[in-house]
Amino acid sequence: MNNDKLILAVPKGRILKELLPLLGECGIEPESAFSDPASRLLRFTTNIPKLDIIRVRAFDVATFTAFGAAHLGVVGSDVIEEFDYSELYAPVDLKIGPCRLSVAMPKEMASQDDPRQWSHIHVATKYPNLTRKHFAARGVQTECIKLSGAMEIAPSLGLAKHIVDLVSTGSTLTANGLVEIEKIIDISSHLVVNRTALKTRPEAMQEWIRTFRNAAPSKG
Repeated sequence: MNNDKLILAVPKGRILKELLPLLGECGIEPESAFSDPASRLLRFTTNIPKLDIIRVRAFDVATFTAFGAAHLGVVGSDVIEEFDYSELYAPVDLKIGPCRLSVAMPKEMASQDDPRQWSHIHVATKYPNLTRKHFAARGVQTECIKLSGAMEIAPSLGLAKHIVDLVSTGSTLTANGLVEIEKIIDISSHLVVNRTALKTRPEAMQEWIRTFRNAAPSKG
């Protein structure tokens, strides 16, 4: 890696669409290939000579940044909490990508299953660490079945009666006959930085922290 350049890791998908205007507010303009759907590039130059962007999966943003392959990143608080990397510092809530991490189950079972009575449950989820931590605080033993997606179909196939997944509008749950029964945490996307980079390149890193903080929408 060119040590003179800072690397900003951004997530693919829905969050990136919300992030693009904020990048513009920060004065960051990626090269044209960044917006080309036919491009297979993963690393892009920007109009700022000492800043490149890499575009990776949301979960990988945290890993690239924590291990120093990227200096800064944008990632959801769900990912930050799930991995709990000691090298990640999340100084700015960008207030984009709002949603929540929740427990859901089949609608027809919900009226007969009181969460207050749970002692041991099976859960299909992409977030085993957050899930276990949440239920352990209530004294509930949890067996997590880790999936990368399609959580909503797990109950109907008998894989697990409960799921823990991201919920925005709830329409996907409804379409699959599920209901949200318990919220674990509220989520939004944050600017994260590598703690070592913050120590070794303090001026540049602090300047980007200020820039993103000023560009983030005010709470309203």
